[in-house]
Amino acid sequence: MIRLLVELFLLYILFQFIFNFVIPLYNATRQVKRKMSQMEEQLRDNQRDAYNRPQSEAPKKNPPSSSEYIDYEEVK
Repeated sequence: MIRLLVELFLLYILFQFIFNFVIPLYNATRQVKRKMSQMEEQLRDNQRDAYNRPQSEAPKKNPPSSSEYIDYEEVK
């Protein structure tokens, strides 16, 4: 009788361990791998787009407008 109770208790502990720790850990690991592969694919796409983009489409820096220019006097 006691042996049966101990075996049932051990099965319960094993069941709890598997369903409360192992399976969520497996799902989280799989989700992280999926997100990492998506990020890597997005990075590759961005790099490929930047490489294939003609230089004329590259953003150009505008010189500062006259309202942004600050006069200064040189100190000797």
